[in-house]
Amino acid sequence: MIELIGVSKMYGATTVVDDVTTTISPGGVTSIIGGNGAGKSTLLSMIARLLPVTVGKILVDGMDVHQTPADVIARRLAILRQENHLAVRLTVRDLVSFGRYPHSKGRLSKTDRIAIDTALDYLHLGPLANRYLDEMSGGQRQRAFVAMVLAQETDYVLLDEPLNNLDMRHSAGMMQILRRTADELGKTIVTVLHDINFASVYSDHIIALKDGKIVAQGSPEAIVTTESMREIYGLEIPVELIGGNRIGMYYTCQTTRDRIESIVG
Repeated sequence: MIELIGVSKMYGATTVVDDVTTTISPGGVTSIIGGNGAGKSTLLSMIARLLPVTVGKILVDGMDVHQTPADVIARRLAILRQENHLAVRLTVRDLVSFGRYPHSKGRLSKTDRIAIDTALDYLHLGPLANRYLDEMSGGQRQRAFVAMVLAQETDYVLLDEPLNNLDMRHSAGMMQILRRTADELGKTIVTVLHDINFASVYSDHIIALKDGKIVAQGSPEAIVTTESMREIYGLEIPVELIGGNRIGMYYTCQTTRDRIESIVG
């Protein structure tokens, strides 16, 4: 379980995350949504101890992430950041091997190699294991980074905008992988998403941020409504039930201000 207790992040006089208190239960997929500048990536980075909290406390299975030794946390929690720039040329296997560092400290054992092969196979990357990352498509590279995170063999997997720069096909494929990882491997997936429809279809729980605060949280059925979308995004988004999923028709919506102006003339 991940617990956030009165968590805030300030940069000088600017508050980016504002007094967030919530609990992320073990298992399933939790998506963090909200507009640009809502504090989504900052919140995820604090959970992953990439950023210190200004105020408050974050616990993972009862351990304070900013007080517990890094190697202990790294065996419980792994993160895939939004931007992954590599200064050296690596094969897929080389990259995935990095996920074993909390266990191997750079000296791969038989157990480490089994974990690496398992992660490669799970992401269907076995045939590409010896290919260089710069020779692969964006979707293949993103799968390689997810395989690296899975090779770390943590209970909690954090992903910051894993669909960034992916087309529709690869975005859907990535979300299917994350859903399968939660269901089959028992991982707790926490991901920042921009597309409310991917969040609706693949999540068990959604946390919505606005101006650094939680403005809504709950199941997709509770969150993906026209009323909630208005509160979160300031948009009048029609929501339709399609295939049993709540789908926001945001590409046809108006801003709240535009809608009001059209009504009053």
